Amino acid sequence: MAARTYVPVAARLRGGTEESLVALELQDGVVYQGYSFGAPKSIAGELVFQTGMVGYPESVTDPSYRGQILVITFPLVGNYGVPSRETMDELLKDVPVHFESSEIHIAGLVVASYAGEDYSHYLAASSLGTWLKEQGVPAMYGVDTRALTKRIRDEGSMLGRMLLQKQGLTNGNATRLSEDWRSGFEAVEWSNPNATNLVADVSIKAPKLYSPKPSDALLHPSGRPIRVLCLDVGLKYNQLRCLVRRGVEVLVCPWDYDFPTLAGKDYDGLFISNGPGDPAMMTKTVKHIKAAVEENRTPIFGICLGHQLLARASGASTLKMKFGNRGHNIPCTNMLTGKCHITSQNHGYAVDTASLPAEWEELFVNANDGSNEGIRHVSKPHFSVQFHPESTPGPRDTEFLFDVFINTIVKTLGDATQLNLPVHFPGGEAAETARLNPRVDVKKVLVLGSGGLSIGQAGEFDYSGSQAIKALKEEGIYTVLINPNIATIQTSKGLADKVYFLPVTADFVRKVILYERPDSIYVTFGGQTALQVGIQLKDEFEGLGVKVLGTPIDTIITTEDRELFARSMESIGEKCAKSASASTVEEAMHVVKDIGFPVIVRAAYALGGLGSGFADNDAELLELCQKAFAASPQVLIERSMKGWKEIEYEVVRDARDNCITVCNMENFDPLGIHTGDSIVVAPSQTLSDEDYNMLRTTAVNVIRHLGVVGECNIQYALNPYSQEYCIIEVNARLSRSSALASKATGYPLAFIAAKLGLGIPLNEIKNSVTKETSACFEPSLDYVVVKMPRWDLKKFTRVSTELGSSMKSVGEVMSIGRTFEEAIQKAIRSIDFHNLGFSETPALMSIDDELQTPSDQRLFAIANAMHEGYSVDKIHSMTKIDKWFLGKLKGLNDFAKYMNTFDTSSISIDLLRQAKQLGFCDRQLAKFWSSTELAVRRLRTEAGVTPFVKQIDTVAAEFPAFTNYLYMTYNASEHDLEFNDNGVMVLGSGVYRIGSSVEFDWCSVRAIRTLRESGHKTVMVNVSSEIFHCFLRS
Repeated sequence: MAARTYVPVAARLRGGTEESLVALELQDGVVYQGYSFGAPKSIAGELVFQTGMVGYPESVTDPSYRGQILVITFPLVGNYGVPSRETMDELLKDVPVHFESSEIHIAGLVVASYAGEDYSHYLAASSLGTWLKEQGVPAMYGVDTRALTKRIRDEGSMLGRMLLQKQGLTNGNATRLSEDWRSGFEAVEWSNPNATNLVADVSIKAPKLYSPKPSDALLHPSGRPIRVLCLDVGLKYNQLRCLVRRGVEVLVCPWDYDFPTLAGKDYDGLFISNGPGDPAMMTKTVKHIKAAVEENRTPIFGICLGHQLLARASGASTLKMKFGNRGHNIPCTNMLTGKCHITSQNHGYAVDTASLPAEWEELFVNANDGSNEGIRHVSKPHFSVQFHPESTPGPRDTEFLFDVFINTIVKTLGDATQLNLPVHFPGGEAAETARLNPRVDVKKVLVLGSGGLSIGQAGEFDYSGSQAIKALKEEGIYTVLINPNIATIQTSKGLADKVYFLPVTADFVRKVILYERPDSIYVTFGGQTALQVGIQLKDEFEGLGVKVLGTPIDTIITTEDRELFARSMESIGEKCAKSASASTVEEAMHVVKDIGFPVIVRAAYALGGLGSGFADNDAELLELCQKAFAASPQVLIERSMKGWKEIEYEVVRDARDNCITVCNMENFDPLGIHTGDSIVVAPSQTLSDEDYNMLRTTAVNVIRHLGVVGECNIQYALNPYSQEYCIIEVNARLSRSSALASKATGYPLAFIAAKLGLGIPLNEIKNSVTKETSACFEPSLDYVVVKMPRWDLKKFTRVSTELGSSMKSVGEVMSIGRTFEEAIQKAIRSIDFHNLGFSETPALMSIDDELQTPSDQRLFAIANAMHEGYSVDKIHSMTKIDKWFLGKLKGLNDFAKYMNTFDTSSISIDLLRQAKQLGFCDRQLAKFWSSTELAVRRLRTEAGVTPFVKQIDTVAAEFPAFTNYLYMTYNASEHDLEFNDNGVMVLGSGVYRIGSSVEFDWCSVRAIRTLRESGHKTVMVNVSSEIFHCFLRS
């Protein structure tokens, strides 16, 4: 029987015609074909997948991956290159600062799409491919990694081998794999790394001492530095950094070092590192650890493999998992405190909890699959965790465990009786936390809508309010809605129990409260309109007998008042842009002297940046102030960071302080354009793991400090040439970005936020997509989302088309693809049917003026500039748009020029497929080939070049999904589902525009509900990220 084979599912890199083909053969006989971008060699190993979206330099240097072929589920890899291998840690001297070991440990790398030499990051020293070649590690791109992940998920971790095409063969000799395909590829034997002692390969060869700064050193009662003995069974360097930076010296010893005998009394704590392979093979190491446990002379802390070895030393057993846990978003519940932490993990074995001796207890449990994540001795200071508290890559939420360990050492040195007590963890007891934060007992909730649609406040609040009402009804709570907008889903029959079509103002809200006597109110689902009412009635709610659910009004006031917010951030060591408020023009002129030009001027309490703008001198400041004072009694003046990257995070927190970041987004346009007028990409594409998690940690710290309960959005300005950042603002409510984040990830933010406002803990809510995992997790995406705004400025002859800090767009589309090129071309077409994609556009424009002064035509100006021969560097210098984005667009421009050299009779099937994988539509190709759309479509379908349907499942295929939320892509090899329903397709109205907006959302939803009631399955097709029906659940 012939093997199932798949051709490459990604377009070749520009100039990549010399790349060899690689065949990834799985033990079950399936073969995936791709292109080589690493060392030209063949290898074999264990095939595993990892769902992290950033951190490939850290991942591939993690010794725990020794001997494994790593599949990265996020399809875009290599975007930010690789930092210098020569830069060493200032404190640890011989340890590289950017990596987790001194070499790459994976056997091979498999990705869907590779950035090539178009990487972009201020720290980048080379491309990922160059580094892999330096280290002799093969890699391939062009594989449907989602399909491959599903196969590993269903069948379990399996052996694989990456076989390089034999030298001398051209690409064409092997593009169609046949039964005798092996003749065109090299051969290597299967290899099971778990059958060998991998730890011996990766462990240090002789003991080595690392010392802290003398000023930071913690001292033993005798006066010497406190010493931790680190048993290196595959040590990640960040574990070493986490220990030494906390003031202890660390003696790193080999895996087989007889430390109970040889180290004698010269250490004060035992640390057992992570590492690769089967813990059952480590009998000598387990014997030494067992002696240390029985002697109980010092505290003991183990991580990952160290956790498994400590468990085995205690008498417990370990087992091999089906496919392991490898990712940066895995929720683990502390059994003592009840808190759920987001962790980074990389392991294929686990401790069997049922085998734990009586004197040990389970410390952490995986909130998704129930597997063991930590143990603690009940009467000795010994504990271990399965996850990686040192992160890198991944979130830093559990790094405090190093403090717990070192604090325990200090306690035992000061009082020997502490050696007979278990390790103490901060955070209180779970029962006490639950008692102090009970569920809110409410019967009737008043929900405030956002009123009439306006720029900056449109259909996204119909979506969020509808989701909130749905969540409240699920909890059996009576809902009363105030919203005068008749063209909304939330005001339709069957959602809210009672609807008041009244203005959302303090007077009318007060009257409804007095009449309806609700016991609680939500002000965070109706945009700025509802917030303003909440602020105005803040002091009356208690007297009216109404409890504010979710985020407290005082927190909202803090986030809305720039001065209060800046002081609040300063109190936790975070910084905002230097700013001040002014109530008169004279006062504004005075404060700008302290801040310095350029500045941004905003009207306080204004929606969508109304009345705001940039000023480079006194005259421009005067003009802006006069506009702003017409809309508000106060103006806010702050330092301008125009040209910096703009990054956003959507953050969720419950009343018990469980905290997650659901989505991060990067603006295509640099700071200076309102985010509502900017192209936005999710997840971020040019942030390294250090960048991503620096901002993520800040987001979590900020939301905890502010006391937000529910959801909020935090926006940053990030210097593209350093790690300097400023917090621009926090929206302590559901926002336009929240709606985008919900659609982009499949995570129902508004629904969850409404539940959290009732005091329901996040880790007690199920993920509605998988039905079995927890909602307390951070979605993993295996696609890229592009949001693009639509402007209708041509309808207003006297309105400037220039874009700035005041929002002008009336709608936006969301496109989804497996590459940036595919997604942005879809988005361009979705904005207007006349747009073919990213290509030269006949227009009366000065290219230089358009590039330097952003307008609604800027993207087309970039296309024209590239067509005219402008380089990426030149366009970057004029626009400050990141070179990675521009490089991708340049690739589209170059491919379009190449396509012009063909016609329908000369184009090859491979090139036709690559054109579709890059997002070119049939109309574009017809234009290139002087043909028609129908002729190109016929050519394509006859050649079998058709799109595949994929699910948005929040978990990058790690768990089976029960979702009806789908997208189409050509960068794939199989469908995610079968098509047997024979339903009715309902076409939506597309992007909001003047004359066509939320009212057609209402029409579509009513049509779908009627069809369902008649027993028909339905398929909804639409592109707007603001709308409700894009988020209907079956």
